[in-house]
Amino acid sequence: MAGEPGSAEDAPRGPVLFAYDGSELSKRAIEEAGRLLGAGRDALVLVVWQPFDVAFVPSLQLRVNAADIAEVRDAAQQAAEDGAALADAAGFRARAAELETSPTWKGIVHAAEEHDASVIVIGSHGRTGLSGVLLGSVAEAVSAHSHRSVLIVHRRG
Repeated sequence: MAGEPGSAEDAPRGPVLFAYDGSELSKRAIEEAGRLLGAGRDALVLVVWQPFDVAFVPSLQLRVNAADIAEVRDAAQQAAEDGAALADAAGFRARAAELETSPTWKGIVHAAEEHDASVIVIGSHGRTGLSGVLLGSVAEAVSAHSHRSVLIVHRRG
C-alpha cells in the first residue's frame, strides 16, 4: 500500500553522494556504504577543490601545481574517476564529478541538493584538539547543514 514503510514511495530516489578526497578513509567509506546500502544504486563521487588548496589526494601520486587551476581541476576529476571505479566495484552505478568551491562542506551540501541525493557518505578523519578547531570537520559541517541523511564512516579503532 502506498505510503507505508518499505513501499516504493519510501525507496531512495536520488543517487548516493560520496564526498571523496582520495584518502584511505574515503575509500573505506565507499566500501562500507556498499555493505550497508546494498548494490545497484546510482552514485555520484564528488571531489571538491579550490585553487591553491589541493585538499584531496591526487591519483597515482601526481605532482600538482596548486597555482595552476586547470591542473588542479584535471587532478580532481581524475581522483573522482578513481573513486567512481571503487564505487562501481562496491556495487554502485557511479559517475564522477569535481566541483570548485569553498568551503568544502558547502560544495558537498550544494551538490547533494542539486542531484537530489538520497544520502551523503563521508569519512570523518577524527581530528581533535587544536587541529580540529582550526581545520574544522567537513563531516560535522555537512551533517549540521544538510537536510539529507549523512552516513559518516570513521577510522577503525
